[in-house]
Amino acid sequence: MLPRSGDVLHVTRAASVQFLRPFMFRVIRVLDWPTYDGWLWLDGYELNAAGDAVNRRSIYVQRQGLRQLRPAPEQRPHTVRQRRPVSRTPVRVG
Repeated sequence: MLPRSGDVLHVTRAASVQFLRPFMFRVIRVLDWPTYDGWLWLDGYELNAAGDAVNRRSIYVQRQGLRQLRPAPEQRPHTVRQRRPVSRTPVRVG
């Protein structure tokens, strides 16, 4: 599973031995930094129990050790509104 922007992940020791205490993490982006095969740099926010962002972090994790709690919301199609034509009238100067 390759995380996407907006995914909420459960990060545990399975992702990396540096994480003694599991935590929730909302992904901002997957960083394009050089890594070993199967490892990722993720940029995002550590979340508290209520789901509020408490700390911005960049973490180095094994892809297989991540567990997705909530997928990113589906992107809504962009709606384009029709513009009203602008009425152009002469303006008197002076």
